[in-house]
Amino acid sequence: MADRVEIIARTERRRKYSDAEKAAILAEADQEGVSVRDVARRHEIAESLIYNWRSARRQATAIASEPLEFIPYGSIVTTEPAPTSSVPAPQAKAAPSCTPMSEELVRPHPGARPGAIDIDLPSGVRLSTDSYVNEKALARVLRALRDVS
Repeated sequence: MADRVEIIARTERRRKYSDAEKAAILAEADQEGVSVRDVARRHEIAESLIYNWRSARRQATAIASEPLEFIPYGSIVTTEPAPTSSVPAPQAKAAPSCTPMSEELVRPHPGARPGAIDIDLPSGVRLSTDSYVNEKALARVLRALRDVS
């Protein structure tokens, strides 16, 4: 027979533990000769919660130890504005600075993506995107380009 009887009169909300509380409980559970079951009982929490915290700590440590790496999505190339005569336009070249006459974002792996959208702004900037664009991000970019013009 159990030494203790617990009566739950109402449904309790999940308790939120601070990082300091989690660290203290995990340090206690990590001590040699101490079982997770005993620590869980002492703190009146489920054993699985301690195991989940341990797993999250391992994952965070693994992620923190990985080197950060820049992954380029596209490159900016400079293009001259379209001439009004019948002379062919020059080929696109790499942008030496961030203030070319017109800029175009070129995907490193252009493929057939649905809903291609090309926006030619009065300033000569061409913005190309597709149906996968985030509307809020596109609105911010357009506002920034409008404010610059």
